[in-house]
Amino acid sequence: MNNNLTELEVEHLRSLIGGHGNVAKKLEAYAASCTDPELKAILERDAQAAKQAQQDLISYLN
Repeated sequence: MNNNLTELEVEHLRSLIGGHGNVAKKLEAYAASCTDPELKAILERDAQAAKQAQQDLISYLN
């Protein structure tokens, strides 16, 4: 990873990380209230993808 991130780049990464976290939480909430099994599976899959993207972005800060 590039350890030479500027302060602005770090701020943008933090914003993106937070955004993916918010999306994941929303999708999980939608999935929890969903009664259609197919839609529920899609929402759960997308929530997991948002969490993975969040973790991938966090790795740039390490």
